[in-house]
Order: sequence, then structure tokens, then C-alpha cells
Amino acid sequence: MTGITLTAEQIRNAPAAVRQWIEQEVFTSLGLAAPRAAVTIPPQASHLVACSVEDIAGVLEHIRGVLPAVNVLFELGRPGISFGQPAVMTFRLMDILHHTRLHDVGEAITCLEMINQALTEVKKDPSVRFCGFDNEGHCLIAPQTQASIATLWQTMMQRQQAAQAREAAGRVAPAA
Repeated sequence: MTGITLTAEQIRNAPAAVRQWIEQEVFTSLGLAAPRAAVTIPPQASHLVACSVEDIAGVLEHIRGVLPAVNVLFELGRPGISFGQPAVMTFRLMDILHHTRLHDVGEAITCLEMINQALTEVKKDPSVRFCGFDNEGHCLIAPQTQASIATLWQTMMQRQQAAQAREAAGRVAPAA
């Protein structure tokens, strides 16, 4: 028997077929059932929209009380892999699952569907979609949506740091 060691980065950058094979081998070795492939959303039934920072803030307001969904939303602010024409950003559901510490892919999909629903309420259009899925276990979003999520996250972190700095400055008594 021969063994090899791969870093998370090597696995993440491997071709899709290799990643799928590795996932199957891990599930098999652990005696687990492999996750079912996500269902593709037919393009004629709905469409991915490019969300602005304001759209994402509205979505966040709708899901604020559901921490796992908030975590999934901000997970999609990370850089993804862009492909296709028109371009879409792809994120592996297994990576989302791992980074958000959810228990199974079904939970991640439930959170993504909550985000989709929140966007339909924000946009007041039942045909819009924040994300879609492919048959290889990926979540798909518009590149502008990913950039808007990242921008909202950065803005929130800057506000938090500024508030902490003001609070710290208020606690420091001037030397007299």
C-alpha cells in the first residue's frame, strides 16, 4: 500500500474530477454515504442577479436572526473561481460546509435557499435568484454579487474597528 499527502490548497486547486474522486474515497473510507449532487436550476425558471452592496445589506437584514445563513452569506464574499460566459463565480458546497462548520450539505443548501428567498423579498421579484447550483456540487453566484458581499464585510469590519477605537479612546483618561 502506498500513501500520499496532499495539502488543502493542493486539493482545492485540483481539477474537479480529481476533487470528486478524493471526496468519494474519503466518504468510502469513513463508511459514509456520499452527498447527493445538487439539482441544477433551469435557466428559464429563474436567473442569477448581480447584487449591489445595498441588495446584500437588505438580504442580511432578512436573515440576521439565522446565524448559519449569515455565515454562508459572508462565506460567499471569499474569492471564488470565475468561469463561463457570462461569468459566474463558483464555490464548492463542501468548502462552504467546511468553512461555516455546518453538519451536512443539506444544511448549506437550506441556508442558500433562505438567502435566495430573502433576495426575492428585497427585490420584490419572485424570479430573481441570488445563487444556483450545478450537478458537480457547486454554488453559483454573479461576480458582482461576490464583490458586493466582500465590500459589505469590509465596511462592517471598518465600522467595528472604528467603534472599538472610539471606545478605547474614551476609556483612556487624559494625563493631568
